[in-house]
Amino acid sequence: MSDTSSNVQSLANFAWSIAELLRGDFKQSEYGKVVLPFVVMRRLDAILEPTKEAVLSAHANLPEDIDDETKRMILLGAVGSDIKVYNTSRFTFAKLKQQDPGQLHANLIDYLQGFPSDVQDVFLEKFLFTDQLKRLKDAELLWKVFERFTEIDLHPSKVSNLEMGYLFEELIRRFSEISNETAGEHFTPREVIRLIVDLLVEPDKDKLAGLGVIRQVYDPACGTGGMLALTEEALKEINADMRVELFGQELNGESFAICRSDMLVTGHDPDQIAYGNTLTQDAHPTRKFHYMISNPPYGVDWKKYKEPIEAEAKDMGHDGRFGAGTPRVSDGQLLFLQHMISKMRQDEAGSRIGIVMNGSPLFTGGAGSGESEIRRWMLENDWVEAIIALPTDLFYNTGIQTYVWLLSNRKAQARRGKVQLIDASGERFWKSMRKSLGSKRREITDEAREEIVRQYTRFETADEKTSKVFPREAFGYREIRVERPLKLAFEVTDEAIEALKAEKAIQKLKDADAEALFKAVSGLPRNARFDARVDFEAHLDEHLKAHGVKIGAPVRKAVLATFGKRDETAHVCRDRKGQPEADSDLRDTELVPLDEAWETYVEREVKPFVPDAWVDESHTDASDGEVGRVGYEINFNRYFYEYVPPRPLEEIDEELKALEVKIAGLLKEVAA
Repeated sequence: MSDTSSNVQSLANFAWSIAELLRGDFKQSEYGKVVLPFVVMRRLDAILEPTKEAVLSAHANLPEDIDDETKRMILLGAVGSDIKVYNTSRFTFAKLKQQDPGQLHANLIDYLQGFPSDVQDVFLEKFLFTDQLKRLKDAELLWKVFERFTEIDLHPSKVSNLEMGYLFEELIRRFSEISNETAGEHFTPREVIRLIVDLLVEPDKDKLAGLGVIRQVYDPACGTGGMLALTEEALKEINADMRVELFGQELNGESFAICRSDMLVTGHDPDQIAYGNTLTQDAHPTRKFHYMISNPPYGVDWKKYKEPIEAEAKDMGHDGRFGAGTPRVSDGQLLFLQHMISKMRQDEAGSRIGIVMNGSPLFTGGAGSGESEIRRWMLENDWVEAIIALPTDLFYNTGIQTYVWLLSNRKAQARRGKVQLIDASGERFWKSMRKSLGSKRREITDEAREEIVRQYTRFETADEKTSKVFPREAFGYREIRVERPLKLAFEVTDEAIEALKAEKAIQKLKDADAEALFKAVSGLPRNARFDARVDFEAHLDEHLKAHGVKIGAPVRKAVLATFGKRDETAHVCRDRKGQPEADSDLRDTELVPLDEAWETYVEREVKPFVPDAWVDESHTDASDGEVGRVGYEINFNRYFYEYVPPRPLEEIDEELKALEVKIAGLLKEVAA
C-alpha cells in the first residue's frame, strides 16, 4: 500500500471511530451529517490557524462603510493563500478546547458565524449543522466528538489536497454503504466513474502533456463531487503540472454541501460549485468546458419544472439549450444531455462528454417524438462517438441496465460519421461482490475496465460479439404509413335497427325526424346482403326519398356504420373521386432504413403479403417533405442478440423422467 493510501485509510478509520460514538443516539444514516461537517471544519481550522491573527487584525481595522466585496478581498488577502475562505471568530479548535466544555455549543456557533456567508450557508442551511450540534449537546456527546477531532492534524503539510479528496470520498462511500436508502442519491460507484473518466481522457493524452495546460471539468448534477474529483485525478496522472478547474451544480442540499466542502478542503474555488436546479437555473450560463461528466437521475419527472423548460425550448430554439426538443415529462435525462452539449467549446480543443443513463434515451419515443428528435439532432450533428452497455446490478439504488454515452464535437478522423457500440454487459466484464450493498451486487473489475477502454480505442469490429461500428445513418429510419382498403358488407336486421336508435347522432334528431327515418330504414330489404356500399346507399337514398326524409352527414355516417361490417369478400369502398378509402383499423406503419428507398422496401416487405396495400404519401416529415417521418433509435438487442436454440426434446424428456423418479421417492418418504 502506498503512503498516500495508508494515510487516507488511517484518517478514514479514525473518523469512522468517531462515528461509532454516535451509535444509539443517531441513526446510521445520520452519521455523515455529523462527521463530514466536522472534517470540513477541522481542515479549514488547520489551514487558517497560521494566519488567524492577521485576519483578526485586518477585520478589526476595516472601515465602517466598506462594501462586502472589498471586505472579502481584504480578508482573503490576509489569509494569503489559494483558499477562498477566512474566519473572523476569535476561536480556533485549539482555543475552543481551552474553554469551558459547557460553553462549547455556543462557542462553536460563534466559530461557524465567523465564516463568510456562503460558507455559513454550507454548514447552517445545507448540512443543517446547528441541528446536529444541538442533538450532540442534548445527548452529552458534543465535547466527546469535538475533542476527538482535535486529535487529528489536517494541515496541508500533513494531509495533501489529493489525500483530502481521497479521505472525503472514502468517508462518503462508507456512509453510503450503511445508508442504502440514500446511497444512490449521493454516490456513484467508483469503478463506474473510473471507466467513464478513462474513456473521456484516453483520446486526449497526447494533447495534455507539457506546461501551461488548463482544463475545465463540469458536472451538471454533481452530487457529492465524486465524478469531478476522479476526473481531476486522472488528468493529474497524465500531467501533474496541469491546472484543473472544477465546476458543478447540484439540487440536493446535503450533496451540494459535501461537494462544496470538498472544494474548500482541496484548494478549489468553492464558488464554482452552485446550488440549484440546473435545468431551470443554469448557474454557469456563459461557461464552456473541455470535459463534462455526469450521472443524472434516471426516470425522474420534470413536470413541476415544465413551464420554464418548454418556454426556453420554444422561445430560444437552438440558441437555447433545448432546441432539439423535449422528452416526455416522466424522464429528464435527455434534458441534461442537451444542456451539456450546449456547453461544448467551439475552439480547436473542443469538448468531450461522458454521461451514464438508463435505456430509455436509446429507444423511447417513435418518429417525430421529442426523444427521437433529440437523438436525430445528436447523430446528424455527428457528436455521438460510442455507447457502452454496462452490466446490471452496478448501482446502489437500482439494478437496471445502464449505458455510457460518449460525445465529442472534435471527433477523430476515423470516427467521423460513425458510432461504436460496445456490449460490456456480459459475465466477462463483471464479478459478483462478496456482500451486496443495496441493489449493488456486481462490480466492474480493473481488468474489465481496461478491456473496455482497449475496445473503444481500437475502434473496430474485430470482436463482433462485444464491439461493432456503424455509420450514424444505421440508427435512422423513415416511418411510412401503410394503408389497406376499406371493405364493407351491408345487411339490415332488427338488431341493427335497434342499435341505430342508440347512436348519438340519431338521439339528437327531433322525434318526428327520427320516426320518419326509422320508417324509411325499416322498408329496406331484411337480411339481404349488399357487397358494395354504393349499392346499399342507392337503396337507402331511394327509401329516404320515398318517405320525404333528408339526413345530414352525421346521421348518414351513423346509419352506414351500424349496418356495415368489415368483410374481406366485400367490394372496396371508394370516395367521390373513385379512389379506395383506407380502413383505419388495418392501418400499419413500417420502419424503412434511411439508406433504402421506401418504394423498394414496400415492394419487398409489404406487397407480397398484402397486395392491395398502399403508402399514404401525405404522411411526411416537415423537415424534408419526403414521404414518411424520420426517426432514430439505438436498440442494443437488435445488434448484439444471439439466438440460443432450445434444448433437444430428448434431453428435456430425460430430465422430466429423472424429476418424476425423484418426486416419487420423496412421496414414499412422506408416506412412510
